[in-house]
Amino acid sequence: MTGFEALDREHLLRALEDAAKLWLAHDGLWFQAVEEAYGLQEALRLDEKAMSRFTAIEARRIKKRLNLPEEGGLKALAVALENRLYALINRQSIELRDDELLFKMLDCRVQAARQRKGLPAFPCKSVGIIEYREFAKVIDPRIEVECIACPPDPRPHEFWCGWRFTLRQPR
Repeated sequence: MTGFEALDREHLLRALEDAAKLWLAHDGLWFQAVEEAYGLQEALRLDEKAMSRFTAIEARRIKKRLNLPEEGGLKALAVALENRLYALINRQSIELRDDELLFKMLDCRVQAARQRKGLPAFPCKSVGIIEYREFAKVIDPRIEVECIACPPDPRPHEFWCGWRFTLRQPR
């Protein structure tokens, strides 16, 4: 037996984390190439379009893999968020309350890399709004999302971006 089948749990987890880092590196390199060729606004527009599709695919696969219910509400969303590729490589917090879920990206590899290079924060709010809205919608179409803060907003000291999810009340 060769390849991944031969790996023990610890090595499989490290391989999975490495794959998530490679995915993020490819995403960043793609974005930089588009930005260089067409400018920041066009790169953001195309990133929004790609992310709206990718995040729905990721949510559907997580939902299927974990057998999450069709309308699992905020509890299902909490589980799904913990199983995203980002969760392997970024430090995040999830606070589930009675009527809302607060999600915060405490450490972000993208923003940390930009900080190390002396660059301003990546203005990811427009992409994030689409990303988290579409992800949540696949998990449960009743879930709504609101941005607490995300670059280019001023950064709260304790997190890079924050999102509030609520369950739409029946009319």
